[in-house]
Amino acid sequence: MEKITIRKPDDFHVHLRSGDLLEAVAPYTAAHFKRALVMPNTRPNPILTAEDAMRYKEQIFKALKNKNRTFEPLMTIQITDNTTGKMIYEAKEAGVIAGKVYPAGVTTNSDNGITDFDSANFKSVLCAMRDAGMALCMHGEDTGVSSLKKEDVFIDTIMKGIVRCFPRLKIVFEHITTLKAVEFVLEAPENVVATITVHHLFLTLDDVIGEKLQPHHFCKPIAKTSLDRDILRSAAMSDNPKFFLGTDSAPHSKMNKECHHGAAGIFTAPVALPLLAEFFEGHGFLDQLEDFTSVFGAKFYGLPLNEEKITLIKKPWEAPNICNGYVVPFKAGQQLAWQVY
Repeated sequence: MEKITIRKPDDFHVHLRSGDLLEAVAPYTAAHFKRALVMPNTRPNPILTAEDAMRYKEQIFKALKNKNRTFEPLMTIQITDNTTGKMIYEAKEAGVIAGKVYPAGVTTNSDNGITDFDSANFKSVLCAMRDAGMALCMHGEDTGVSSLKKEDVFIDTIMKGIVRCFPRLKIVFEHITTLKAVEFVLEAPENVVATITVHHLFLTLDDVIGEKLQPHHFCKPIAKTSLDRDILRSAAMSDNPKFFLGTDSAPHSKMNKECHHGAAGIFTAPVALPLLAEFFEGHGFLDQLEDFTSVFGAKFYGLPLNEEKITLIKKPWEAPNICNGYVVPFKAGQQLAWQVY
């Protein structure tokens, strides 16, 4: 196939940041996606309440300079040790559709994350989310083990317990990276799903720390083995509604990536759809691209399917070396086979 037209996709996990970085990166997501679930771990002020979320939504529209009001940011709040049930209900009433949980200190801007998953307050917040119909988005990594084991250990120590205790709570195991995570989601009840990123379909640990250190391939959770990557690929192409796109596009300035304490995150927004078209076509499953990008996630969140369409064509182009002067995208400077028409 030389061309494919699909429903305009949704990105169910994106970081748009704040300030100048927000203005630099938001247009790339808005150009290719109809909706995007925006992560709340912004700095200096995280998104913790309904008021925060609505203020942030307006900041996103302002960053787009009102050029793309057809793009819809789907808002989240961050769940912390200080979140209350009242905050959950207020956020849901304001239109927030998900609460994001980070274990404290596990990734970028997560120092205020959950410190005790067994606390009465955390369990009461999950009850409120269940009753309000708000999805729980989990960054599933344990903080006390090595990077290659963080996700698998988290499944045994945290995820299994939450799934068992909250059978009516919608749970998204975000940006999964391992064989065990895929198996866990497949075996879990229907209320448990997972997002898969673009970069984890392409990268292994060798692409990060192999022949040379590649800071623009460094993210959390870190890419794993070729076996883990191949299992993720199979899940993405399985046409199983438990797996859908969440790019985890996570921009940082070039300066903050190429330094002695480089930040974790890969900016994929400018190239996500072309790479997915190339990936699905290369494996003979291009006809399943729409389900993965535009159908399964919307149905899980109870959103109407997008009526707007987008077309991709098989025509080589070169990914930008840098975006808006200081953010290096995934596959920078490389030739890609597909592009958005």
